[in-house]
Amino acid sequence: MSPSQRPPCLIISKAESTTYQCGDQHPNRYRIGVFDLLYVVEGVLFIGEETRQWELSASQFLLLLPDRHHFSVKPCESETVFYWLHFEASGGWVQGQDEPDLRFSPVKTMGGQSGFDLSGRYDPYRIIIPKYGNAPDPDSMRFTMQRLLDLGIERRSLAFWEEQKHFQQLLSLMEAGSKTNTSAAAILLAERTEAYLRQHYAEDITNDVLSQTLHFHVNYIVRCMKEVYGCTPQDYLHNYRLEQAKLLLVKTEWPVSLIAERVGFRNTPYFSNSFREQVGISPLKYRKRFLIGQG
Repeated sequence: MSPSQRPPCLIISKAESTTYQCGDQHPNRYRIGVFDLLYVVEGVLFIGEETRQWELSASQFLLLLPDRHHFSVKPCESETVFYWLHFEASGGWVQGQDEPDLRFSPVKTMGGQSGFDLSGRYDPYRIIIPKYGNAPDPDSMRFTMQRLLDLGIERRSLAFWEEQKHFQQLLSLMEAGSKTNTSAAAILLAERTEAYLRQHYAEDITNDVLSQTLHFHVNYIVRCMKEVYGCTPQDYLHNYRLEQAKLLLVKTEWPVSLIAERVGFRNTPYFSNSFREQVGISPLKYRKRFLIGQG
């Protein structure tokens, strides 16, 4: 991992369970500063965020955002039991325009942000969490929520890492649910394409090469990559080459022209321009930031 790459860090701060009786309702809140994940196990919770409204029934979850207005749509009509937890996220996040998923971006370091931005283009350390949906595995979801609740009352020095481990398992469950609309065949081909690009990134990889190697029409390969990773194979390859160049700039004293060649760029000026466009500085300035006494 290069100095500019660090996956987003999502840290749980509190987990609780709440029971509303008939007539009770969720509080009206504005900009609470943390993500609020709700998971209903019994009854129906009527809740809104800005201009949207939901009726959360058993085994459904909703992720409320830290900078929005949250409010009760109407009081509960029966006993309603739900878990809720608060968490914070390093790095940036964005909600998709065409779909409600939340995309958490890598932490920015002095080397810049890893991968592409979050406007639908590929980022190797992006975490995607659905905003709303049915739990893909209700029993596991409830068990993990309850475990987080139990850990919350133990000594922090003893429970912190166990709590974070279960929280990551919860996020993994939710992220897996966001992929259920993508066919298994598309995921498999996209992953095969990604693996090939990572293994052969220094070579001359055209769409025709991918088609001949993977035995699928290039249009289908591109469609699967866009569906799973949000980018074309060539976009992925271009970005991955730049990430490998960052590693070589820091770990070697090779000239920029040699690094460009080693990561698959056949034209040094094009490499330098591409690097500057992504990172914001030239390859040499990037290298100087990590030299002792420089920067």
